[in-house]
Amino acid sequence: MKHIFVVNPKAGRQSAEPQIEQAIACLPGTLDAQMYITQAPGDAVRYVRQMCSQSNESLRFYACGGDGTLNEVVNGAYGFDHAAVACYPSGSGNDFVKYYGGPALFLDLAAQLAGEETQVDLMRAGDRLAINMVHFGFDAKVARTMLKVRRTPLIGGNNAYYTGVVAALLQPMATACHVYADGELLTQGNLLLCTLACGQYVGGGFRCAPRSSNTDGLMEVCLAKPISRFRFVGLIGTYTKGTHLDDPAMRDIIVYRRARQVQLEANKPFTLLLDGELIEGRSITVDLLPRALRFVVPRGAAAIAPPETPAAP
Repeated sequence: MKHIFVVNPKAGRQSAEPQIEQAIACLPGTLDAQMYITQAPGDAVRYVRQMCSQSNESLRFYACGGDGTLNEVVNGAYGFDHAAVACYPSGSGNDFVKYYGGPALFLDLAAQLAGEETQVDLMRAGDRLAINMVHFGFDAKVARTMLKVRRTPLIGGNNAYYTGVVAALLQPMATACHVYADGELLTQGNLLLCTLACGQYVGGGFRCAPRSSNTDGLMEVCLAKPISRFRFVGLIGTYTKGTHLDDPAMRDIIVYRRARQVQLEANKPFTLLLDGELIEGRSITVDLLPRALRFVVPRGAAAIAPPETPAAP
């Protein structure tokens, strides 16, 4: 098996290239490994697809960066039976690996090499795939600011999501659209946000989809109705902890389903995020692709359990 480390030098505060080289050097024996440094957005998709097309041997691609880098590697490897995807989280958010407890074991190459290749679900919107989250509405406004400030001292890096939230609060708090889940109309008016999930975390630590499983053949659909800015700020803690689906204080604003297909329709173009990557459209269909990719779960890592449901009063 060939191990290919796809490094985004722009992810995080500095390139992970020296760290990865040292980690490989510390491994016992000889690893058939090579490294590729991406040159621009979209380059990882092109490179991974090219490598898969030119070789029939077993390939394992390590996405070395944040969730955007992982998204590109996934989009490149999808459809090739001899390719598996691993993650070496060196970005600012690293949300997808939090589904398995966090970055620590993913940064341990020995644990990665001894890990298990698990077939995980993906979501597809048009010709783009997501492994973690697809969302729009308030979160799209947050993401636009995040992309601008993520390398800015103090307000960027791990604080970029909070900066984006503050900026989004200064904009209109509603998006007009129709949302259908497996044909069922969930809303035909304004909403605050809608999240489709195979993972559980977004924004560097917000557990927006606490019941999600990436192997059950369904995506979590969570829609929030518009609320005041004052109420929004008061509910952020609940959203962060992942208890919003069971919180009585949020029952009047949350619509929750599991679905295989979600259709989004609006009169005006809107922004959709796929693992933080932005696309635009007025009518977009998101399909769940069951067990569509082999993903490496490091030895010792496991999906975290959903939060306990509060006892009835």
